[in-house]
Amino acid sequence: MLNYVAAMTHALRTAAVVAAAFSLSACQKLDDAFGEKVHAYLMSHPEVVREAAVKLAENDRVAALKASTSAIDKYRGQLERDSRDFVANPNGKVTVVEFFDYRCGYCKLAAPEVVKLINENPDVRFVFKEFPIFGEVSDTAAKVALTEPAKAKGVELYKALMSDRALDDAALDRHLAEVGINAAAARKDADQPLIARQILDTHALAEALKIDGTPAFIVGRTIVPGADMAALRAAIASAKAADGLGKTTS
Repeated sequence: MLNYVAAMTHALRTAAVVAAAFSLSACQKLDDAFGEKVHAYLMSHPEVVREAAVKLAENDRVAALKASTSAIDKYRGQLERDSRDFVANPNGKVTVVEFFDYRCGYCKLAAPEVVKLINENPDVRFVFKEFPIFGEVSDTAAKVALTEPAKAKGVELYKALMSDRALDDAALDRHLAEVGINAAAARKDADQPLIARQILDTHALAEALKIDGTPAFIVGRTIVPGADMAALRAAIASAKAADGLGKTTS
């Protein structure tokens, strides 16, 4: 009896294995046929691939924007209220944060408009985040700008450094002298661990916000990448309206 049961069990197991193998073989054939049809369709309709790529890029952009918005809320204090940063119009009710580099061409394009916005909108705070990403001169300029004498010159120094198309060490010293800052003393003051720490903190903040280029502006929960001044003005106007402050001066 036991031999009979064992034989039947073995037979059933063998049948199951054969059935599974047959099923896998059949599925593989179906998959291959389906794959060939999909390939033929895509070769005949390449626009579908482009549409899928565009859709994927849009999905990625929306996901990145959502992640950045969440990060803005998380790091709001570091963004807007870091006492180490230079702030223009410190009593303003609406805040704009700019991540920038003095050797960035697009930052230089945006700079005159930034200065204009500061002058025309005293109710808007402008927080300057020194975010050097273009090499040693950028690093030096950022650190010098974070010394107390340089921050006292604020917008005046920002204008001077942004006005130079190809900022180098000689031009940096020249612009410092133009605004009344002793270049040698400023360079010495800039070589402080606290200033180096601030630069590192800004880089870490930018990374958390998925900011990898300059300029980048943040108004409320809106990130405006690049020198898109129309978008920046619109974001400021929207923030003012939400705060009951009226329109942005244009």
